[in-house]
Amino acid sequence: MINVIIEVSKYLMIFLMALYTYWNFSYFRFRDEWGQVRVCRKQNAAMFVMHFVAYLILYLKSEDERIVLFYLAQVVFFGAYIGLYQFFYRNLTRILVNNMCMLLCVGFIMLTRISFDKAVRQFVIVAAAALITWIIPFIMDRVWELSQIPWVYGGLGLGLLIVVWMIGNNSFGAQLSLSIGGFSLQPSEFVKISFVFFVAAVFYRSTDFVTVAVTTAAAAAHVLVLVLSKDLGSALLFFVTYLAMLFAATSNWLYLLSGIVSGCGASVLAYGLFAHVRVRVEAWRNPWADIDNRGYQITQSLFAIGTGGWFGMGLYQGMPYKIPVVEKDFVFAAISEEMGGIFALCVLLICLGCFLQFMMVAVRMDAVFYKLIAFGLGMEYLVQVFLTVGGVIKFIPSTGVTLPLVSYGGSSVLSTFLVFGVIQGLYILKMNDSEEM
Repeated sequence: MINVIIEVSKYLMIFLMALYTYWNFSYFRFRDEWGQVRVCRKQNAAMFVMHFVAYLILYLKSEDERIVLFYLAQVVFFGAYIGLYQFFYRNLTRILVNNMCMLLCVGFIMLTRISFDKAVRQFVIVAAAALITWIIPFIMDRVWELSQIPWVYGGLGLGLLIVVWMIGNNSFGAQLSLSIGGFSLQPSEFVKISFVFFVAAVFYRSTDFVTVAVTTAAAAAHVLVLVLSKDLGSALLFFVTYLAMLFAATSNWLYLLSGIVSGCGASVLAYGLFAHVRVRVEAWRNPWADIDNRGYQITQSLFAIGTGGWFGMGLYQGMPYKIPVVEKDFVFAAISEEMGGIFALCVLLICLGCFLQFMMVAVRMDAVFYKLIAFGLGMEYLVQVFLTVGGVIKFIPSTGVTLPLVSYGGSSVLSTFLVFGVIQGLYILKMNDSEEM
């Protein structure tokens, strides 16, 4: 009987996820506020029903009563987060709050399936991150002086990366984190935000050749330190974001083409100089040649995706634990195996919807500083999703970055909450200005 329920439930969850995704894009058809509110309420209903069905299956398969309490705690959190955000920030973009909650919901479901203890820790971090970042829109609406200290952002960010390079903890061959008071912190997750503020503040003041040259040198220093730390995913993330922001600020095709050529040249040079780069590339080119060692993670990921097909195996019917570090940078493979390819594509479309919201905020902003912040954070978000999923499906070499709000990781969750808080703040700032005018 339980197997029948699991089989039916997986199709129901796919249907609800597809409905949510459809409403995610149909939201943009409505110009009146009431139409948008109706769409968001439908999304909330679909999310809560899907959440209930998933945790019902998790409970039936595990018979662990802790799962019931954990589910109820999540329901309270999601309800409070959505309701209180709307109460305190009247002019917020509701669709962005909904998408955050849906991505978190998917992450909680998969983490509970993989490791209950890690799911609980993630929930505590999410609750703390929500509380800490609650004030971000309020700050963005009132502190214009954020544009006056560009080199503070740049200096502090680069200094943190250097500290990690020198004394950071080694994780899978890369120096990524610092241990502070028993907690592990990955500074690059937060430096990527300060980096965007740095570039936006500098280009807000001037885009002449000298300014561009100095800023490019500072950006190159960030990337170089990350490469030396063997944090290749973050290095690529910073590089692409800077190149996109440079072109957005200057509209200079020569800068863009020069950056692309320089990036290609730097990649070839890094391949020749650093052994860890060659290992990653060889594992990507032919993982089957060393399937028991370097190619094990990616081959297991491909097996999982292929086994899941379009409709998935169903919760607790797959073997995601065979993929090393599946809860972090390979969580997309676990989703594809048990929830199915259609469900996984819907997750990607929700991420795309978040990116489109970022770009719409960037287009609406009048001040160049705010416009560049929204654009830069949007590019970082899109590139991070691309790097994660691209590595999972063997489109690009694995870079070790996480899927925002879905993967396990405290620093990633907190930094993503900060990013979404900044975007909400910019949207609220624009809507408040429009009302005053």
